[in-house]
Amino acid sequence: MMKNKTVTFALYFGNRGFFPEKLVAEARAELGSTLKKLGYGTLMMDASVTRYGAVEGADDGVKYAKFLKENQGKYDGVILCLPNFGDETGAIAALQDCGVPILIHAYPDELDKMSFADRRDAFCGKFSVMDVFCQYGLPFTTIQPHVVAPSSKVFETQVHQFAATCRVVKGMRRVTVGAIGARTTAFKTVRFDELTLQRYGITTETLDLSEVFMRIRDVKTSSDQFVAKSDVLKNYTNWDGVPSEKYEMLCKLGVVLDDIIADYGMDCMALRCWIELEKEIGVSPCVIVSELNDRGIASACELDICNAVAMNGLLLASQRPATCLDWNNNYGDDPDKCILFHCGPVPQGLMVAKGQVIDHPMFAKALGAGCGWGCNVGRIAAAPITFASSKTMDGKLSFYLGEGEFTQDEIAKDFFGCAGVVRIENLQNALEYIGHEGYRHHVSVTAGHVGPAVREAFTKYLGYELKDL
Repeated sequence: MMKNKTVTFALYFGNRGFFPEKLVAEARAELGSTLKKLGYGTLMMDASVTRYGAVEGADDGVKYAKFLKENQGKYDGVILCLPNFGDETGAIAALQDCGVPILIHAYPDELDKMSFADRRDAFCGKFSVMDVFCQYGLPFTTIQPHVVAPSSKVFETQVHQFAATCRVVKGMRRVTVGAIGARTTAFKTVRFDELTLQRYGITTETLDLSEVFMRIRDVKTSSDQFVAKSDVLKNYTNWDGVPSEKYEMLCKLGVVLDDIIADYGMDCMALRCWIELEKEIGVSPCVIVSELNDRGIASACELDICNAVAMNGLLLASQRPATCLDWNNNYGDDPDKCILFHCGPVPQGLMVAKGQVIDHPMFAKALGAGCGWGCNVGRIAAAPITFASSKTMDGKLSFYLGEGEFTQDEIAKDFFGCAGVVRIENLQNALEYIGHEGYRHHVSVTAGHVGPAVREAFTKYLGYELKDL
């Protein structure tokens, strides 16, 4: 399963001298403690550097900017906390070059503490900071409600959402995506523009399948890598009936893809999965792609680079595996339901149970039985989901984004592959948009509703074009 990394926040506290400064010390203690309990790391400028350890005015802002520079690379986002009205001049001086997402948080006033000695007015001060940030073109994040106490459940939800945005921004600013093999000849739908991706910090490393075949020939079954891969795969899914030589070849393919991903520093990848692999080495790579996805290495089928990129963004937000599926079938006459499917690359973390490796029936029909072992079939588990896809066109990287749910509706037992019934509100409108805007027949999916965090990262901090569905 994929490993989750701790998000660390640099904490900023604003102050304005007309307002009660005692609130700053309380906020420093409360916010730091709350975030630690929620599992996040924090960096806090020492209280002795400025009055009360807060920023008030440009001089304090310069000191805070220095603090951030000294800790560059150690924080994923900044939480700008306003215990009272705060100071917007100090805020812009401190954060205009921070280079990470900024959450503006303001404390609420309490109705029984509205005297001059206790009143915060952070509700109003938040607008001043937002206004100046807009004037300077500095992107920032706010999450409703406008003011919230750090001790509340609402704040907990806000922080988790902001952390997801930070993960996406950090993980997507510089991405290396692997294109292993040429575009599947018949699938013009998955064409993409490398130079457009590069403008957004996404580098494409391309390899011919011949390198995969050459590397496979060099893998020894006695090697530590092969033995380790075999141990992982035999426990990953069900292999009943799979010929031993096919299992061995799939293990070798797994070793080779791991090596290629490591050698080229790939964050995600797409594979030309047919028909050369089936012709040359007699296996279908579905289960290997499934296991990569389960580890958090976004891996798309049919050399769909744009969906590999979308998958990478989704899994960064959800911290759950992502997968690439076909918009495949209607579900009876229900306009808001359809069947999403792919042959067998779905990660086990999104499935009801372990799958079963079979001989791919499409290749058995086209090439003869026995050349497509590796297809991991099963059913996708019921869960809330976020879905997305991307395209490159006219020099722009564009996405659509939406939320829905996989249901417990049954699919015929003889339905081939790994599939699930998805419900999406106003699905027919979404399908019209996808088709008329030239998006591919694939869609990227992850578990959980993380749409707001992905939207914030993609549009505000990464500069992607996005349509909400």
